Amino acid sequence: MNRFEIAADKLECAEVVGRLARGIDRCDAEIVRECFHPDATDDHGLFKGSAEEFTEWVMPVLATMKRTQHVIGQCLVEVSGDRAASESYFVAQHHIDTADGEILMIAAGRYLDRFERRAGAWKISHRHAVYDWNSTVPATDGWDRDDPDNPSAYGVRGTEDASYAHLASVRDAR
Repeated sequence: MNRFEIAADKLECAEVVGRLARGIDRCDAEIVRECFHPDATDDHGLFKGSAEEFTEWVMPVLATMKRTQHVIGQCLVEVSGDRAASESYFVAQHHIDTADGEILMIAAGRYLDRFERRAGAWKISHRHAVYDWNSTVPATDGWDRDDPDNPSAYGVRGTEDASYAHLASVRDAR
């Protein structure tokens, strides 16, 4: 395997990490499922089981939150043939309504992913979330998303988010 093939494999694995974060933030279970092999497993601490069970568990958890954003930092990938391992730093922000008002819960850590290339596609075979720190503060989001005179675009969960049409515009032009 030459270094360009290894670089391409690393990029594909890193894109899966990014795509999975997008699926979580858009609450798009189909995107989440596509990132895992059918027999994959997940260990998020509070949840341990199959990737399918993780998807079924996490979507209702996310539904209790107003919005989330998982920012992926450095993603180090080691490739060996059709197997790879990665460490991806994350900072995950969760905007949550509570009885005492809105809070912003931030969790930071690393995703330790094992990948396998099967039928030419790199997907996660196991994910282990390792947490480094967290913080909870009052939410200070002051944007009025319902103001009809406000021309700003805001992210929304699901396929109505502007990113779906944006990414499809290139895909559909092929």
